[in-house]
Amino acid sequence: MNWVTAERATVDRIACSWLIKNFVDKDAQFYFVPLGNIQETIETRGAIPFDTPHVELTHYSENGKEYVTFDAIIKKYNLKDRALIELAKIVRGADAKLSGVTDSAPEARGLEAAAVGFRILASEDDHENMRLQFPLYEALYRYCQWIIEEGRELEHSVR
Repeated sequence: MNWVTAERATVDRIACSWLIKNFVDKDAQFYFVPLGNIQETIETRGAIPFDTPHVELTHYSENGKEYVTFDAIIKKYNLKDRALIELAKIVRGADAKLSGVTDSAPEARGLEAAAVGFRILASEDDHENMRLQFPLYEALYRYCQWIIEEGRELEHSVR
């Protein structure tokens, strides 16, 4: 399937691309386009939009809590993997645009710093950014699996 989001991806859009590729659609093709070209890409490529305003797979509020697109994908595709639920806490906290998050993990600040650094290294090429960051998300996912195996959960911090 084709997927589309805004160009110049940072934390949530790259995390979502990793999530989609590994848990939703292993053959996913991603289009990173200017925000004004999202609708055209939906129409011409049959792409599923994510992490853009006014679409199903984007930030949302529920029961007084704020969630990011990573959470929306987990919810939409009924992903029950506990390690993904823990990873969502890190992604949620690292998404710097989001305010009011009360259940992020301390690891979020490191992810935010790494994501910005990778975007700089990728020279604004979103596909290169994905290539560079996917191992980071795989490592964080394995870390979350380890946390669960140890019988713990990520600690919460307030940003």
